[in-house]
Amino acid sequence: MTVSEPWHSLKMHNTLGLAQTCHTLLEARTTEQLIQLSQQAFDGAKPMLVLGGGSNLVFTDDFDGVVIQVLSKGIAVTQDEDYFYLSVQAGESWHGLVEYCLAHNMPGLENLALIPGTVGAAPIQNVGAYGVEFNQVCDWVEYQDLTTATLIRLDNAACEFDYRESIFKQQLKNRAVITQLQIKLAKHWQPVLNYGPLQHLVADSVTPQDVFDCVCQVRQEKLPDPQVIGNVGSFFKNPLISAQQYLELMKQHSDIVGYAQEDGQIKLAAAWLIDQAGLKGMSVGGAAVHKAQALVLINQDNATGEHICDLAKKVMAEVEAKFGVKLAAEPRIMGRQGEISL
Repeated sequence: MTVSEPWHSLKMHNTLGLAQTCHTLLEARTTEQLIQLSQQAFDGAKPMLVLGGGSNLVFTDDFDGVVIQVLSKGIAVTQDEDYFYLSVQAGESWHGLVEYCLAHNMPGLENLALIPGTVGAAPIQNVGAYGVEFNQVCDWVEYQDLTTATLIRLDNAACEFDYRESIFKQQLKNRAVITQLQIKLAKHWQPVLNYGPLQHLVADSVTPQDVFDCVCQVRQEKLPDPQVIGNVGSFFKNPLISAQQYLELMKQHSDIVGYAQEDGQIKLAAAWLIDQAGLKGMSVGGAAVHKAQALVLINQDNATGEHICDLAKKVMAEVEAKFGVKLAAEPRIMGRQGEISL
């Protein structure tokens, strides 16, 4: 289509650098503005997208609606004998929050360093990395319920967190706008070192800064900087399979990478599956599987959202054909009127 003057570019507002536009682009710099703007758009029955850092989105078309960028800032700290409590506005940078906690001697988030995006997006996806997930540090999440125009606060259990899942992706999808949340960090810090590259660190002598530095180093080596190469970080979830299926796969692939879960399932390393399927470097149009990290799909040459999605579907089909394991995409796929399926 021909883009007329009122339309706004979203290229700088998504980390894949996809050159799509939207009809209306608004900034919410306070919680009050976020509530007001999102409620007005919802009540006006317009397609609406609440946008944080744009690090979990694939635009496949121009967005024929209202995009509200969350820019609200603020961190308030209280404490008791055992915990620090940080009430954080939705527009704060997630990595900035991790750095803030370290600088103020409140460790517990260091394993989640360099996860892109804003604080308000963290509960939706239940973000996690290197053995720690958001639900382990979440006290409560506050959101505007657009269907009732009320501000509601959910405690941890009510958020129904699961692996890369929450109530905000399920029952509250398209009706909740997260305004702020509270993080709860134990004063008696225990390092989490049981995941991959952190295992060489010594629990008795390691510091929170050591863990932070290690996570940052590994992420910077593996994941391309979206300012240089467009990407959304890990594109695929690590699939969960039964112990029986894992044993069957081990008979054919003795070096398969898997992690036992508390419920008896095995979490496979999706990057290993993609790598072993020989898919690093595979491309569709301007999109490609990153040669250094198989979990990452990149915009290497003016890719479109369709290129990214077609490449993702090819990767998923190849992995299923080779291993009998279904991969699922992490980012949200956005069409002209709203979220669509891959």
